[in-house]
Amino acid sequence: MRLASISVDLDSLPHYCRIHGLPESLLDARARSLVHAVAVPRFRELLDALGAPGTFFAIGEDLESDAVASAGMRAAHDAGIEVASHSHAHDYALTRRGPAAILEDLRRADAAILAATGARPEGFRAPGYTLNADLYAATVELGYRYGSSAFPAAPYYAAKAAVMGALSLRGRPSRSVLDTPGVLLAPRKPYRPDPARPYRRGTGPVLELPMAVTPALRFPFIGTFATTLPLRTLRGAWRSFRRDAFFNFELHGVDVLDATDGIPDVLVRQQRDLRVSASQKLARLREIFGWLKSECDVVTLRDAAGRLSATL
Repeated sequence: MRLASISVDLDSLPHYCRIHGLPESLLDARARSLVHAVAVPRFRELLDALGAPGTFFAIGEDLESDAVASAGMRAAHDAGIEVASHSHAHDYALTRRGPAAILEDLRRADAAILAATGARPEGFRAPGYTLNADLYAATVELGYRYGSSAFPAAPYYAAKAAVMGALSLRGRPSRSVLDTPGVLLAPRKPYRPDPARPYRRGTGPVLELPMAVTPALRFPFIGTFATTLPLRTLRGAWRSFRRDAFFNFELHGVDVLDATDGIPDVLVRQQRDLRVSASQKLARLREIFGWLKSECDVVTLRDAAGRLSATL
């Protein structure tokens, strides 16, 4: 039976302000905690209904500063959900900080996750999906079992470049970072990276589990599109993965939130998927999760890495 994993990046709303060049001061305390206070329980309910585990990618500084976040990750871990690292500060420019600073950030994230859950993370996903040799070397030094940062999605890359360019012209530059075009040539299936060029195949010890993109067009099958595109389009995309041994479905906390949850209007106007009702998005995800459950063995990314590593 094919393998599938469901993972959720728990980027809190301040990070979306940074993406869109908006001041974080527009968020009150409740808005800052929405992802952990509201989105995490909604994802827990979805996974419980599916009867399968998931993987939560937590940001270390959120666990240190937000008691709700820390308690939520402990409860998730105790329920069998994997809690993996999404770095400590979720710095979009992490790959530009140099080896020592990168390693220190990841160590701090490990310590925060260990303090919250009682277990050290075994997987890592880079902020903004941006990977390079220095960051890959840090994941090797810290002994991660896998990384899941490669996102070789041409339409996503083009859209991101266009948005960042438009914001810059408006005098409101994004704090996001555009990855090297080399990511577009990265394998779309699990692989062992070349440590010097981690978007190429090699013999690196930390397995890479790319996020799902379709064959040929490399269209991304992630939460943002899964909750907003027509169902017929998604069914066609899903069918294109049926020859793959592994399907890596990546989502974000905001994929189950909407404007009525207390998100400022100015951010809703920039993040268009927030205009879709949470109830509609939850219904769509239930359906997609059902597709995965009916055709795949749904496991955590940690378990998928363990089962795939022998074949690579």
